[in-house]
Amino acid sequence: MSTASTRLPEGRYGRSSDERADRKLKIAGTVLGAFLLVLIGYFAYHYVAQNKISAEVITFDPKKDSVQVHLEVRKDADATGYCTIRSQAKDGSEVGRADFRFGGHATRIDRLVTLRTTAEGTTAELLGCHAD
Repeated sequence: MSTASTRLPEGRYGRSSDERADRKLKIAGTVLGAFLLVLIGYFAYHYVAQNKISAEVITFDPKKDSVQVHLEVRKDADATGYCTIRSQAKDGSEVGRADFRFGGHATRIDRLVTLRTTAEGTTAELLGCHAD
């Protein structure tokens, strides 16, 4: 007993519609992948090139009605701007938030700032820095 083949003879009827669809999908996938790669590169460049200010909280010391924050800011020589810092209580509620401005020609600023709070703060969180 022989087994019947369901495949068409090769080369007899041309390319199948599945092969044409596969080729179109490969082309569409390549184009969309390249577009996505360019888009990610654009946003990465924009973030790195436009971000002229970065900062970090080195230490903080909570008091009854304030938090002492040691803030280190790195920036371009002529950049001016501000950093926003907040403090939270033990229950997670926000008890203080303030913007601290800086400027000048220094590229690194090491500053001890005082964040006034409405209750005892347990944290000091840097929310972000923005150039003017």
